[in-house]
Amino acid sequence: MKAKVHVTLKQGVLDPQGKAVENALAALGFGGVTGVRQGKVIEFELSQTDPEKAQVQVEEMCKKLLANTVIEDYAIDIAEG
Repeated sequence: MKAKVHVTLKQGVLDPQGKAVENALAALGFGGVTGVRQGKVIEFELSQTDPEKAQVQVEEMCKKLLANTVIEDYAIDIAEG
C-alpha cells in the first residue's frame, strides 16, 4: 500500500511561510490570492495490504511522529500500489 500524509498548520496558527508566498505571488502580479497555507507532504510504502489497517497504522505514525497535533492538522491518503 502507498500512503501519503498532508500536514498543514491548524487554522489560527500563524503561518509566516504561507504569508511570504502570498506576498511574493502578489508582487509577481498574481492578485486576488489570499489565505495561503504552506505545509508538507510525506509519501511512503507500507507492507500492510488491508486498507483499514493501513489507515490505523498511519494515524498512529502521525500522532507519534509525522505531525505535531498541537499545532498541525493532517490528512491521509491510502492507495493500493
